[in-house]
Amino acid sequence: MALEAMIVSRDWQEVSVLECILNSLHVGVIIQPDVGRARAHLAKSKLDALIVDRDLSGTETFLDLSPQNQSVPFLLLSRSADGANLSTSGATYFFEKPVSVEQAVRTLSATRNMMLGSRLRYHRQTLDIPVSLSFGKRKRVTAQLTNLSHGGAAIRATQPLDSDGPINLRFKIPGVNCSVQAKGELAWADLCGHAGIRFLEVPSQLQRRMQLWLENRYFTN
Repeated sequence: MALEAMIVSRDWQEVSVLECILNSLHVGVIIQPDVGRARAHLAKSKLDALIVDRDLSGTETFLDLSPQNQSVPFLLLSRSADGANLSTSGATYFFEKPVSVEQAVRTLSATRNMMLGSRLRYHRQTLDIPVSLSFGKRKRVTAQLTNLSHGGAAIRATQPLDSDGPINLRFKIPGVNCSVQAKGELAWADLCGHAGIRFLEVPSQLQRRMQLWLENRYFTN
């Protein structure tokens, strides 16, 4: 599913600049000049970002969003520098009209990273690859890794797992010459050998490569 942002504004000159930049960043854009319809859309749909023109009547309290949209990046657009008071507006970023293309590219690129990070935080990539688990110095278990996310992994073993201590994991990412070695802890387990492991320590370089792989698989799928 592609990233998607909504722009609530009737200032078509500024909207066209923002839309062009967002499209170049592979972010879909919904343009809504009517505040009531914009609120109705928010109530029933999940967005990745919201850009609101504070010069448009009725947008003063637009931060009263539906629960599923309260954590998305929120950007304000206004001719008045007073709108830049982010602490009171709740906005993540602020654009002052006329929008500077250079500033918009920089700000919207940062926003896209936030949008993508939010999506990937909850994305679980289905897999079926071997994983080696080490519990301390003695106990080793070979299992199958069934899904992978930014924060952990689900595994399937031939026996129930029971551990209160750290778990060392080792597995290879498919299609990438990269072997991941991470430290985690048992988040949950059942009596059939299924378990969830929460990552505690992943080397920064490996974490970045894993994140890029998850991003690629997310958009490929």
